[in-house]
Amino acid sequence: MLEKPDLSDESIITVLQKEYGLSIAAVSFLPLGADLDTAVYRAITPGGTPAFVKLRRGDFDEASVAVPKFLSDRGLKQVIAPLPTRTGRLWAGLDPYRLILYPFVEGSDAFEVDLSDAQRIEFGAALRALHTAVLLAAITNHVRREAFAPRWRETTRAFLTRIEKESFADPVAAELAAFLQIKRDETLELIRRAGRLALALQVQTPEYVLCHGDIHGWNLLVDAHNALYMVDWDTLVFAPKERDLMFVGSGLGGNGHTLREEEDLFYQGYGWVERSQTALAYYRYERIIEDVAVYCEQILLTDEGGEDRRQALAYLKSNFEAGGTIEIAYQIDKTA
Repeated sequence: MLEKPDLSDESIITVLQKEYGLSIAAVSFLPLGADLDTAVYRAITPGGTPAFVKLRRGDFDEASVAVPKFLSDRGLKQVIAPLPTRTGRLWAGLDPYRLILYPFVEGSDAFEVDLSDAQRIEFGAALRALHTAVLLAAITNHVRREAFAPRWRETTRAFLTRIEKESFADPVAAELAAFLQIKRDETLELIRRAGRLALALQVQTPEYVLCHGDIHGWNLLVDAHNALYMVDWDTLVFAPKERDLMFVGSGLGGNGHTLREEEDLFYQGYGWVERSQTALAYYRYERIIEDVAVYCEQILLTDEGGEDRRQALAYLKSNFEAGGTIEIAYQIDKTA
């Protein structure tokens, strides 16, 4: 969220004092991320110690805080554990949000800094640790399971139909509609390909592992001491490992290396594993289609967001650029 939500700083300070027993001198909004349902703040104690405050509205699964706490407690140093409230809970209520508190880690994401060879190997090893972790059922029993459902394909197809019939007064909405009209055939081809691959995967019986679900370069954080962290656990899903592995070598892994170098280094850490080309292609298509659907919902169905709207449009368009995610997805689909 790039623009501050309609929520007073005092209400956040009150919750931090009541639920966490913290004395807070000030909180400041941080314009970070592309999710309109998530806002983040820096909180400062009177002694100058910072903390990271995350506000999450909408769907919320406690696994998004319980899993990173579990992994961190068992020694996975690439995970930042949320801090407990005075009663031991990992979040507090601040209607319409859940408030989650973390230690503040000053750093940059993998698109702001180039990951080193060693960090890419470390990332592979950390993701393998997640995929092979034995977690308590009580922690993950509400995590959704991949069903290769057509939700986002149907939503995107409906928006393509809608923009043929409607005009939009908002400049960003009008620009989005005009762009997708130009890209209509290409977008429908993505939907067709993803649907074909989904049918193929539904009749297979791949092993399911716990996946982060959104482990691209924006969710890899490097601190001032070059420590690497995997952040933002709101998209956990039980799925074939390719749900996460599709980000590797897809152009979403950060800067500083070619896609081939990125893959080679990652798998040095992750270890050799057979990968389903069908699943990799499906997930790369499906992620693009989901982005189109979500950004259409944000821009065409609401007037929320301000600068977030312009950023969402830029992200959507970037998929269609030469050498972008669509082109990369087509390349792997040739072997599916």
